[in-house]
Amino acid sequence: MPTSQQANQPHRTLLLTGASRGIGHATVKRFSAAGWRVITCSRHPFPENCPWEAGPEDHIQVDLANPSNTSHAIEEIKRRLTAGELHALVNNAAISPKAEGSKRLSSIDTTLDVWQQVFQVNFFAPIMLARGLVDELKATKGAVVNVTSIAGSRVHPFAGTAYSTSKAALAALTREMAADFGPLGIRVNAIAPGEIDTAMLSPGTETIIPQIPLHRLGTTDEVAKIIYVLCTDTASYVNGAEIHINGGQHV
Repeated sequence: MPTSQQANQPHRTLLLTGASRGIGHATVKRFSAAGWRVITCSRHPFPENCPWEAGPEDHIQVDLANPSNTSHAIEEIKRRLTAGELHALVNNAAISPKAEGSKRLSSIDTTLDVWQQVFQVNFFAPIMLARGLVDELKATKGAVVNVTSIAGSRVHPFAGTAYSTSKAALAALTREMAADFGPLGIRVNAIAPGEIDTAMLSPGTETIIPQIPLHRLGTTDEVAKIIYVLCTDTASYVNGAEIHINGGQHV
């Protein structure tokens, strides 16, 4: 039963991109279970079979590959934040195009339009959202979590070049944002997942498992729990960090 102090706490709000599956799906459930209002963004409409109580009124359909559409979405988000406050922004949406047969797209094979699309979703959309909502985050001394990847720090056997370099750029952006947003009271951190058991896993991922010290894939809930901690007072002095969630694969 919540204490009277907990009952008097203001409702906290999370904005999450890429909420329709995988890590995003688990993050919605983690924050919702803790009593947060979760505003979700994805290129898909709100699914009727969602496992959480929030309805379409807390979902915004947006194509993050389209800068104009992203700007319109930011204005819509502001309208839905009736108190003008946002406690956390999690930039989870990302795309990783493949070649024919789901093969990795190399730096030689990736066309310019694919480079631009990947960077718009994986890199530019996160900074557009954070800048566009900076006043709402400042009002709560909120937190931003950027979702990078183990592929951002090494050549990955399945992740394409555009995806990997966009995640490396996002890791660098996280440090820059931590320096720029920190004086406003906004903490900016990143998580770098490794091989997480989601529908996005490439065929052949099982061959990587022996290289992971824990000898298993991670779960989406294990990632969501770390995202949650980074958005709460438990991590009140953590800023500019990139947390590896990969069972020791990076060591």
